Amino acid sequence: MLDANLKTQLKAYLEKVTLPFEIVASLDDGAKSREMLALLEDINALSDKITLSTAGSDARVPSFSFRRDGQEVGVRFAGLPMGHEFTSLVLALLQVGGYPPKVSDEVIAQIKGIEGEFSFETYFSLSCHNCPDVVQALNLMAVLNPNIKHVAIDGALFQDEVNQRQIMAVPSIYLNGEPFGSGRMDIEEILAKLDTGSGARDAEKLNARTAFDVLVVGGGPAGASAAIYAARKGIRTGVAAERFGGQVLDTMAIENFISVQETEGPKLARALEEHVRQYEVDIMNLQRASKLIPAETEDGLHTVQFDNGGELQAKTVILATGARWREMNVPGEQEYRGRGVAYCPHCDGPLFKGKRVAVIGGGNSGVEAAIDLAGIVAHVTLLEFGEHLRADAVLQNKLRSLSNVTVITMAQTTEVKGDGQKVTGLIYKDRHHDEVHTIELEGIFVQIGLLPNSDWLKGTLELSRFGEIVVDARGQTSVPGVFAAGDVTTVPYKQIVIAVGEGAKASLSAFDHLIRQG
Repeated sequence: MLDANLKTQLKAYLEKVTLPFEIVASLDDGAKSREMLALLEDINALSDKITLSTAGSDARVPSFSFRRDGQEVGVRFAGLPMGHEFTSLVLALLQVGGYPPKVSDEVIAQIKGIEGEFSFETYFSLSCHNCPDVVQALNLMAVLNPNIKHVAIDGALFQDEVNQRQIMAVPSIYLNGEPFGSGRMDIEEILAKLDTGSGARDAEKLNARTAFDVLVVGGGPAGASAAIYAARKGIRTGVAAERFGGQVLDTMAIENFISVQETEGPKLARALEEHVRQYEVDIMNLQRASKLIPAETEDGLHTVQFDNGGELQAKTVILATGARWREMNVPGEQEYRGRGVAYCPHCDGPLFKGKRVAVIGGGNSGVEAAIDLAGIVAHVTLLEFGEHLRADAVLQNKLRSLSNVTVITMAQTTEVKGDGQKVTGLIYKDRHHDEVHTIELEGIFVQIGLLPNSDWLKGTLELSRFGEIVVDARGQTSVPGVFAAGDVTTVPYKQIVIAVGEGAKASLSAFDHLIRQG
């Protein structure tokens, strides 16, 4: 099942296992069961601390779980954890085998202190780059707390369950049989949902912090760069981010970040955070900013308030809150979000195997999405608002070579149709003739650009008509001592490499402001 190179790498990891454990497989005579057995036999042969049993009797076949010291560990994989989930398998093997997790002592104590019975189910797809964060977080919680159980389910393999529960987006998380969450969540976000008092405690911690020299709001490439450049100056630096990594976490392939030939968004996001943590930077995650109160005097303190009621003060502030996917803002979009309306073709595409879908948007993202989906679904209809596609010529040529893709230009989507449970079609207007048409389909992938995350700043500093923060060549906003960088600003070309440079520039400008203020 595993090639020689992968076996060598996995064997090196498994040498870190200190506690013997057993893998218990539930199999039948099917092809997927044979693949799973081959995988588990390879793993079993790589460590003398691991034994394998095929005496499992779980209802989901194929699947496997773990036993240690004669007791069930609450971790199960239903389906082959390959692709993006192979890392989740490796981490599960290590953690069940006693290898300490790379989370803080505070988080470990919080997990162990959870009371009650919690049975989690996560539906994933092997091409989803957001799913492993959820799977790994819940697996770790199940390893640390015997009251928590978790099964990771390959939605493409267990289609009957997916259809019964009408799951049309991954990761989809169920707790004790009821929907718990959808989309990427890390361990801190999951704990915050389970522990309802965590928000108030976080607010108290924020309020107790002394003022920063530089406070960076946002943890994407611009925010990470700004924090590193500030910390290297030896000044007190803090980063408050809704989620560290920002929109990079939702990006699949990255092939234009200079000196890195190819990487993936979550991998780059982890590298950014690890780099920031090399310095004395106070990182405050899961903090959504709600208001900026500028300093009343030139040498006063700026205040940033957060949704949980906490606030932070700083001599200078760097706003790097990035952007989010633009929505169509048509009837039915919100009602059927996650039930046929999707924004990540890589994550959710496999759930639409053999079905009819539409892609909204004819730029690079939209055309790339249509090309990827064409290899999975029955038919793709791409709708572009303008008269011509805006994607690169090489992508357009590839798109037009596909037999199961229809391109419609001058098309304005006006409504998402559904039956109350899931998407059944969309309505669009032909902008040439003002004629209204209906397309019957099961999925709609929206790829129409970005909106800056600046709503919370309206009325506080100057914004462009598109909602971007207006900055000068130094990253200075209209408020002295408040700087901005990245996709949230008026700087053209929203690219990771540009955001990194702009973050460094804003940080250097903030330092220059500080020394001029004495």
